[in-house]
Amino acid sequence: MRKVMIIGAVGAGKSSLVKALFGDSRPESAAKTQSLVYREWLIDTPGEYSENPLYYRSLMATSHEAAAVLLVQDATRSRNYFPPGFASGFPVPAVGAVTKIDHPDADAQRASALLGQSLPGGDIYPTSSATGEGVEELKERLWKLIGQ
Repeated sequence: MRKVMIIGAVGAGKSSLVKALFGDSRPESAAKTQSLVYREWLIDTPGEYSENPLYYRSLMATSHEAAAVLLVQDATRSRNYFPPGFASGFPVPAVGAVTKIDHPDADAQRASALLGQSLPGGDIYPTSSATGEGVEELKERLWKLIGQ
């Protein structure tokens, strides 16, 4: 089965978003991803992979196993952890997700603008794993990309 590779900084909400995409609503916190984790239709990557350019080669190699890439930006952060044009380095389509849009410190517009620098022309979906806002729309888009 074709998969989506999810990439984002440490604490960006990747694991919580993955839980939400799979319909796992258990309240316990998400576990830290220590290595590449392959699930049904998704490849979860450790946050360190996006924060350290030494790991970019691993991300690029893994993307050859994927049908699409999902870049994740935390709405509470004022910094982009991806370099400009980052998504264009992958051989597959890329979309973006802004997480934690329900957080009191969230600035979804700023986060979308930051993510847009790394994902020029790509679709960006504002999401909240806590409330479920935007999760179904994102999942539908991802499923289209992987042919489900």
